[in-house]
Amino acid sequence: MKRDFLAVSDLSRDEIDHLLQRAAALKSGKDARACPLIGRSIGLLFEKSSTRTRVSFEVGIYQLGAQSIYLTPKDIQIGRGETIHDTAKVLSRYLDAIVMRTFSHETVSEFATHASIPVINGLSDLHHPCQALGDLLTILERKGRLRGIRLAYVGDGNNVANSLIEASAIMGIEFTMACPKGYEPPPDILDRAKALTGRDVKIVRDPKEAVKGADAVYTDVWVSMGQEKEASQRNRKFKKYQVNTALLSVAGEEAIVLHCLPAHRGEEITDEVMDGAQSVVFDQAENRLHTQKALLEFLVAGAVRESN
Repeated sequence: MKRDFLAVSDLSRDEIDHLLQRAAALKSGKDARACPLIGRSIGLLFEKSSTRTRVSFEVGIYQLGAQSIYLTPKDIQIGRGETIHDTAKVLSRYLDAIVMRTFSHETVSEFATHASIPVINGLSDLHHPCQALGDLLTILERKGRLRGIRLAYVGDGNNVANSLIEASAIMGIEFTMACPKGYEPPPDILDRAKALTGRDVKIVRDPKEAVKGADAVYTDVWVSMGQEKEASQRNRKFKKYQVNTALLSVAGEEAIVLHCLPAHRGEEITDEVMDGAQSVVFDQAENRLHTQKALLEFLVAGAVRESN
């Protein structure tokens, strides 16, 4: 049966462990199998513009021996009213997997329902699971473990936060979030994490309370793509949630700083922190490439082996 990756919770702890180990091996170059996806074709169907997701997937697909085909709604008939059902059925006849970057999570979910090939969520309004895999690898590289790591997320309860909450619950990370009232993650995300851990996700209003003693401090933009009309209100609400030198000083002495990028420097994070010694932001961006290669190999090459 084909496997999809729409949310971090689509994978078990053991599967995530396997992907992180495989990603580390691919990154080192010591265990890179020769083109496991040679002759395969991977679609990239993007409703949103992208830097890291597009480039990391295109490069990773090439390095695995496959070809990528980049598509937007303007390039195919879905932009002129063809249904998701029909598009998924047709593209499944041509492609071996598809990566989708959409506005609505319902789009990628519906596509996966009708596709007979693996569907990977490259980003939706509800989840950013590929980012979370890269984040886990980055923390593991710097801290040597995941279980028991204290991760403080400061900012909006957005798709990145949702995926981090799921990843933390599965991998035993102690997650704390600081955000203004009304900007918490959706209740079903919090309920799912509680079901996995047996306890509520810790959400506080004071960013210093969240960051105190943390091993890793994470932030993201306050205004996500599609929320531009809310920019003024959000900037006011989140003003005290900036990750700066003063806030970072209450974290653990060897705390690392993460940001999924793109960053709005001077808003959610300062230059001093972004470019400082504790920042692993660009390692984090690179690790998208390696974890996504491991994921593609797992979903596509694994599906090929099973069909044979």
